[in-house]
Amino acid sequence: MTTLQRAEAAEQAMSDELDRIVVKSVIYTSGERDPRAPVQRPPDQGRRYMMGDDPRLPRMPDKPTLFDFFKYRFGPANHLLQSARLAQKNGASEKVVLACLLHDIAIAGFIRSDHGYWGAQLVAPYVDEEVSWAIRYHQALRFFADESVGYRYPEAYIKLFGPDYTPEPYIERDYRYAREHKWYMTARLICVNDLYAFDPTVQVALEEFTDIVGRTFKQPKEGLGLDASPSAHMWRTIMWPTKYL
Repeated sequence: MTTLQRAEAAEQAMSDELDRIVVKSVIYTSGERDPRAPVQRPPDQGRRYMMGDDPRLPRMPDKPTLFDFFKYRFGPANHLLQSARLAQKNGASEKVVLACLLHDIAIAGFIRSDHGYWGAQLVAPYVDEEVSWAIRYHQALRFFADESVGYRYPEAYIKLFGPDYTPEPYIERDYRYAREHKWYMTARLICVNDLYAFDPTVQVALEEFTDIVGRTFKQPKEGLGLDASPSAHMWRTIMWPTKYL
């Protein structure tokens, strides 16, 4: 068995022990299988389908905060914490520090592809427009150097994607748009403070950013995902990733 097959077998064994049946959304399996193929539904044997908290995951608080998502749903976020701390040490504004803290949360908790665009949508209702704009356009800017601020094309990308990789046309289009925008430097400073090869020996506590988040992130009183914002459904998907409908 491959590593993926072993992981799926272990997950299936865990699912078999649940009181509820878990069916994965297409996005979780596309690529590993042809999404056009019929999905084989497990026999229900009298069981119901998952429509709430998944017992395999830690339960979220009744009114979840941004920090709760960092603690209970996001993957290891040391990269984000180190980037935010670096921005602080470099004398960046609180907007830039917050943008650095949040710039990759889509990767940490939701999806990798086009993570800048997804991340910007996630946080747009809760942050200054400049912050969400910067998160969106760092997606494109990171592929293009700006020697005026000491930003070079990351060597890590050469290793990851190869020396001949060329960004898609929409990335170049958005880079050119952002390059002429009034908030260009805010997005560029995310790239400058992004740690493409972060130090695994350096640990940064999330609580270091309590005050900045308190001043710059509009926490809904109902809790993230439970309010009526345009991106609440995205937070709910992160909170309940195996919910059937």
